[in-house]
Amino acid sequence: MIISTQEAQRYVIGVDVGTGSARAGLFDLNGRLLSVAKRDISLFRETGAVVEQSSSEIWLAVCTIVREVVSHAKVDPAAVVGLGFDATCSLVVLGEGGHSLAVGPSEESNRDIIVWMDHRAVAQAERINAIGHDVLRYVGGRISPEMETPKLLWLKENRPKVFDAAWQFFDLADFLTWKATGDLSRSTCTVTCKWTYLAHEQRWDPSYFRAIGLDVLADEDFSRIGANIVEPGTTLGEGLTEEAAQAMGLKAGTAVAAGMIDAHAGGIGTVGIDGQPESNLGYVFGTSSCTMTSTVEPVFVPGVWGPYYSAMVPGMWLNEGGQSAAGAAIDYLLSFHPASAEAAAKAAGRGIPLPVLLANIAAETSHDVSQAIRLASGLHVVPEFLGNRAPFADPHARAVIAGLGMSLDLDGLVALYVAGLCGIGYGLKQIIETQANAGANVERIVISGGAGQHDFVRQLLADACGKPVVASTSEEPVLLGSAILGAVAAGAFDNVRDAMASLTASASVYTPAGGELSAIHAKRYEAFKNLQSACREMRDF
Repeated sequence: MIISTQEAQRYVIGVDVGTGSARAGLFDLNGRLLSVAKRDISLFRETGAVVEQSSSEIWLAVCTIVREVVSHAKVDPAAVVGLGFDATCSLVVLGEGGHSLAVGPSEESNRDIIVWMDHRAVAQAERINAIGHDVLRYVGGRISPEMETPKLLWLKENRPKVFDAAWQFFDLADFLTWKATGDLSRSTCTVTCKWTYLAHEQRWDPSYFRAIGLDVLADEDFSRIGANIVEPGTTLGEGLTEEAAQAMGLKAGTAVAAGMIDAHAGGIGTVGIDGQPESNLGYVFGTSSCTMTSTVEPVFVPGVWGPYYSAMVPGMWLNEGGQSAAGAAIDYLLSFHPASAEAAAKAAGRGIPLPVLLANIAAETSHDVSQAIRLASGLHVVPEFLGNRAPFADPHARAVIAGLGMSLDLDGLVALYVAGLCGIGYGLKQIIETQANAGANVERIVISGGAGQHDFVRQLLADACGKPVVASTSEEPVLLGSAILGAVAAGAFDNVRDAMASLTASASVYTPAGGELSAIHAKRYEAFKNLQSACREMRDF
């Protein structure tokens, strides 16, 4: 699709709400990023794996950064024609009139979000899995405590007054589109991937909700979790309301698209490369990681979420895996080492994160980046600090570190970093192999996310997985994915597939190392699986 000069003066904004920050990017209709703005957002942690956030704080941050990207790019706000949102799959709980309800024992009403990584509902998830309802076939056979129905059941059992007082339960992306437009429609992406909506049948399954103890939601005809479900990119309501437009500094009526989960927006911004979404595995490497595989027909993969219909690429089935902690696992791993504090201070002095400093050192130490694997010789890490999201769907899994000595210096920290990064890569390889055994094959990994931006990281992941890693031309593919939704809602493209094909392209390819280095990774991968298995066998005593 060729954009005319007149159309090129129109702009779209993508908004991405991650775990620790909200970001906005302003793009032209050729996919060129003109400006970015960011605001950190608070995380409230309590004992018992409780992690909460504030929807009012997040909305204020979103409005602020939208104003900033327009101002920084020096464009006419009236020229912004579309807006797309993505967010973490976190649960927002609002009472009548949209006021916040406290979701935890703090009783602070502004803490109205149960964050995706909150694992308070492990017991509820296990009870749901023991029932074995047919709906679970579409979540890889086992529901995760990261998903919303276990969290809703936890609320009903532990905070019944809050559950009963709730007017709406939103996935965070759907909350944002409601705040922007007043439209209560939910996205097929959010409710299919995290709420057990059966998009291929366009229905909720009442028997599932009654079986697990959430019969009241079925009795209400699901009015509190989504009576109207639409595909991502669908134009919502009459666009931005007057109130939202004033808060954002945009024009009332600006088109707003039904949104997506953040990782899936990264998929929209990447997997269309070469026009072959079925060949590309979208890999979002951030605080956690997410793998997204698109197939023409449904593929059932034990331990991998899905298959979900039209949850990412319209008309295709999605299998979703990943790691509950990825970038966060690396940060946590590094914090154990005695040299971590000194190295972190050095990184701060250079204005870069600690992992970037270590990646630079590892790359500089080796004449060939792939040779850096030798720095971690004898040191092995299974970085499952928050459990195994896929392919075992095991929230009780835990990390293993083997071969750790008493090194106090920076070299030891670099070695630990390389071993941890390889552990992330081997976990990714395990997911790819499991999916391939079930019939969902991929040829390449298309990477996005803040933790995957370094050349060293991309090459080491390619080596560990044995698959080419592709970086897109967009420096912000998650924001681009959301902006694509906004462009479709504004009518700039006929559909999401067309927009993906027009606005995404490959920038660089990282080819897996061969020969002796490939053999080293093969041996380390077997060690990874053995350590993983040994940890499962001995964790009960």
